[in-house]
Amino acid sequence: MVKTAEVARDFHGTKLYQERARVVLPILVRQAEARQPVFYEALAQEVGMPNPRNLNYPLGCIGRTLNEIGEEWGSEVPPIEALVVNQATRLPGPGFDGFLTEKGESWDNNEERKALIEQYWAGIYSYPYWDDVLEELKLTRTADPARAIIAKAGGGGGGEGPEHLALKLFVCANPQAVGLREIDPAGKAEHCLPSGDKIDVIFDHSRRTHAVEVKPKSSPPSDLARGLFQCVKYRAVLQALARYEHDKRKITVCLALGGSLPAELVPLRNSLNIDVFENLSSSG
Repeated sequence: MVKTAEVARDFHGTKLYQERARVVLPILVRQAEARQPVFYEALAQEVGMPNPRNLNYPLGCIGRTLNEIGEEWGSEVPPIEALVVNQATRLPGPGFDGFLTEKGESWDNNEERKALIEQYWAGIYSYPYWDDVLEELKLTRTADPARAIIAKAGGGGGGEGPEHLALKLFVCANPQAVGLREIDPAGKAEHCLPSGDKIDVIFDHSRRTHAVEVKPKSSPPSDLARGLFQCVKYRAVLQALARYEHDKRKITVCLALGGSLPAELVPLRNSLNIDVFENLSSSG
């Protein structure tokens, strides 16, 4: 039987893609335990990579290493690299297709490919031995740079000021600023949910409900962390309501910022899988 130290030689080398693979894998374990994929761009930002395309090499290294560990253990390790997805398709890039074909998978259209990938995601989320994988590779879990910020976020926020109102009205009038098309209908402010919450802006379209939490530039990091968790809440309530009303429309949420997201909150954003649109200006 081949020892892990030998089969993981590609993982423990000194090349840049190998060093990045050792940083990326613990992040993907965190995402697996959060049951959330992560965008190429978001992951690249978290690990300090200017070009998300260069993630292909670290992800390939991770995939090969997990295959080798699975062979040594006599039990397959799920392809955790499948959690890294394209922001437009919300699915892994075509580079993951090689893994699927090696496993004897085939598909005739995008829907079948999506169904296959969702099956692999389920296996990744339910896999109980990610800690053992990290230990085998002599890696530690990711740090939590936002712990103190999150603790302050529970204190509640202040009332709405003129800066927040102006940014909220700007988002209503500019759907393209929060991931929609410029030609899409304008949003509506202060949408009430049956939970008693109010969504800052909602775009209620025939095929999509898009909820937006707005935070002005003056918001402290604790309020931005609170906004991320508010997005999680809105998403859950909207999904529950849609199930009750048999509403098949797509539900998406995002956080719209007048400023930028602090680096300390990037891991939290990725863990919660929330789209964040930064540096929006109500002054045009």
